[in-house]
Amino acid sequence: MNLDLVKQSMQKVVEVIKIDMATVRAGRASPSLVENVVIHAYGGTQNLKVVELAQIATSDPQTIVITPYDQSIIGEIQKGLLEGNIGLTPVIDGTIIRISIPLLTEERRQQLVGLVNQKLEGGKIQIRQVRHEAINDYKKQFNDKTISEDEMFHAEKEIQRITDETIAELDSLGKKKEEELMQI
Repeated sequence: MNLDLVKQSMQKVVEVIKIDMATVRAGRASPSLVENVVIHAYGGTQNLKVVELAQIATSDPQTIVITPYDQSIIGEIQKGLLEGNIGLTPVIDGTIIRISIPLLTEERRQQLVGLVNQKLEGGKIQIRQVRHEAINDYKKQFNDKTISEDEMFHAEKEIQRITDETIAELDSLGKKKEEELMQI
């Protein structure tokens, strides 16, 4: 495993965590809260993204408005949102679906901060796993005599530097999300 591959693997973990953290709602309407919900329509499953089934917008800081491209699947979209366990209640209003985002209590904000920290810790564990695999790969190369001890030492040091930078990036994401959650 070369160093570019290590960095790419760690960045993939960061991207997954970013997407995962976007689903943690901060009491503010955002299309990202619902766009990855799976909808059963047309005999298959699809995400509710703008390009697939509907246009998703916010009409005010507390309301998400979903406008299906095909009105015949409005019921399936509502059902998918209810089954998606996003903690929000979609209401059909004519040709659109409205979702009102309730304000968060202080207790709920603290719970969400805890959830964000759990997601971050999971990401850090995955990053450390990538580091562990990469170091083991370099040690194997050293034992097979394909790299020198100096090259192995340098690689370990570089892998640790990449790991530290990536974990710092995750911590920064977590801090921003925590500030967003605690904002009233």
